[in-house]
Amino acid sequence: MRSASKTILILSLTLFSSITFAQDNKLISLEALINKTDPAWPLVQKWIDSAKNKVEVLPVDSAKAKEVLYNSQMTTYATLGSVIYNTGGIMVDNGWIRILGSGSERLNRNIAEWNKGKTLKEYGDNIPYLLIADDAVGGFFAINYGGLGKDIKNVYYLEPNSLTWQPLGAGYGEFLVFCFDSDLSKFYKGLRWSSWNQFIANLDGTKTYSFRPYLWEEGTDIDKCTRKLVGIEEMYRFNIMKSKELNAGKGIKKDETSKEETKKEETKNEQ
Repeated sequence: MRSASKTILILSLTLFSSITFAQDNKLISLEALINKTDPAWPLVQKWIDSAKNKVEVLPVDSAKAKEVLYNSQMTTYATLGSVIYNTGGIMVDNGWIRILGSGSERLNRNIAEWNKGKTLKEYGDNIPYLLIADDAVGGFFAINYGGLGKDIKNVYYLEPNSLTWQPLGAGYGEFLVFCFDSDLSKFYKGLRWSSWNQFIANLDGTKTYSFRPYLWEEGTDIDKCTRKLVGIEEMYRFNIMKSKELNAGKGIKKDETSKEETKKEETKNEQ
């Protein structure tokens, strides 16, 4: 019960630490962000140790971790801050999913720099969402801070086969547990070709696969597609651009209350 209570508190702190500072654009000091008495990392480490899927914690550079933690404005009391401060990133399923941390040789991107120029201009800005992870087929995971729906702090997935942001109904901590313990073959049904595991182990963390025909085209069978490696930056920008084009400028599955209201919103956006 105590562990469950701490988990809930940590998840709430993730939200607090990542949106409070942005209200007045004043950055919290590094010393205030590093929690030395009750950090979340032991809990995350416990999840990793008991994971059903293959999980690889990438080595961390302590100086870089402090810089990224400060730029991200995340407390180490929260799960997200603990991942930034204690890892260079986390690879799941031989690197199929890449969870961003403070950067490493294999995953040469950190969560602060990766979001700058995409979800924010300057550190401390208000953000619509925060990119936290991506995968080998051009899918992107993000924490919602108002730009994706009403369910603040929940994680969304930009599906490569629809190019819409789909809510996972989970916060960041729950997202980690999902990555570590869930049946990923079920989640990625239709998005993994038959020999995918032969191509992932040595995949550069700055690359992802692009497919022709595109995965969002009707009737596409991934096993019949041609594929090539492209830069993750290129893929993100292309998918966001194409998402707006295909989804009437939305690219987002809102927190819908009724089909009728959704239809009205779509009609309004098209006008």
